[in-house]
Amino acid sequence: MRFMMIMFPKSYENAKPGWVPNFKEMEAMGKYNEELGKAGVLLALDGLTPPATMSARVTFKSGKSKVTDGPFTETKEVIGGYWIIQVKSREEALEWASRIPGKDNEMVEVRRMFDLTDFDPETQKEIQKKFGDDVAAEMRL
Repeated sequence: MRFMMIMFPKSYENAKPGWVPNFKEMEAMGKYNEELGKAGVLLALDGLTPPATMSARVTFKSGKSKVTDGPFTETKEVIGGYWIIQVKSREEALEWASRIPGKDNEMVEVRRMFDLTDFDPETQKEIQKKFGDDVAAEMRL
């Protein structure tokens, strides 16, 4: 099963343009990321700059898109980064999430990613037919 762990760091809510995490925090996170890699569960990860740094939102209405430049002062929770991991169970994903070196009042949301088996057999066949075996195989992770 694939899970996405989404980090909501408190320091991002009011961060000014050009803000970067301090080296000590990056070092702790790097150590955690190495553990994920050594365990063979890490598929992808990345950190995101705060919304005050070149952020924008694209909204949709009546088939048209609209771009609004940030920062967004009304934002209460800001995503700071993510990990995609492949583990055997929800419990294992939660175990990994609980080991993230987070600070007081920070939060990590853990969500399972869709798998081909979430769809009925007819839809699975259509996905394979339309998108090919590579996409279907990717969804079986």
